[in-house]
Amino acid sequence: MRALIALLLCLALPLRAEEVDVKLLLAVDVSRSMQFHELEIQRRGYAEALQSPEVIAAITGGMIGTIALSYVEWAGAGSHRVVVPWTRIASAEDAARVAEIIHANFETTLRQTSISSALDFSITHLENSDFKGLRRVIDVSGDGPNNDGPPVTAARDRALARGIIINGLPLMTRDAMSDRWGIPDLDAYYRNCVIAGPGAFVIPVLDWQEFAHAVRRKLVLEIAGLAPPATPRVIPVAAYDCLIGEKIWHRNMQRYWLEP
Repeated sequence: MRALIALLLCLALPLRAEEVDVKLLLAVDVSRSMQFHELEIQRRGYAEALQSPEVIAAITGGMIGTIALSYVEWAGAGSHRVVVPWTRIASAEDAARVAEIIHANFETTLRQTSISSALDFSITHLENSDFKGLRRVIDVSGDGPNNDGPPVTAARDRALARGIIINGLPLMTRDAMSDRWGIPDLDAYYRNCVIAGPGAFVIPVLDWQEFAHAVRRKLVLEIAGLAPPATPRVIPVAAYDCLIGEKIWHRNMQRYWLEP
């Protein structure tokens, strides 16, 4: 009877969350401005980076030697899909299984760009996982400024208030869509309006051929808790217009409705 009571008491106790070196959420832009081949480059780049010797060494070389990772795709406000739920990675085999899921799942693009909604979703997703990270990081990539949902700075500040680090991977390749909907200094936008937390950094991608290398470098830094050499903000925070994306959206939509 005593053994049975002890067993029932153990079952009644809440399970202790597994501790990991870092809880890393990869928030990846799949908005309409992203072309089909660009989406494929993204998926393949993340899948290959996770399996690289450099990333595996960073994972296994940590204090605990384990990370928890989730891969989320986002677009406009409320448009999110969890491709990889929170998953423990402690070996090359674990990373390969996650990479296979990332590369195998593919859907069409979604509408608009809401970095703010992606950040708010990521905050909730981080806090609802079964892992306890010594650090919590949102790795957000995107090819344009926020143009939908709440202001991006408000979402950034909500993450910062919870001790969450936000790093940025601005995709600064040029095409007709980026010329109309994007901005030429997206890296400055990310530095001034998106990233947050101790050691937060931005690694811009200027050409799609650089993407896989940039992702690999970024993952190594995030997993190891490091940061690249500091780069000054291009424009002082107070002077940068963090609503530039919303203004471009409204300007283009007004033109659309006025066109015969």
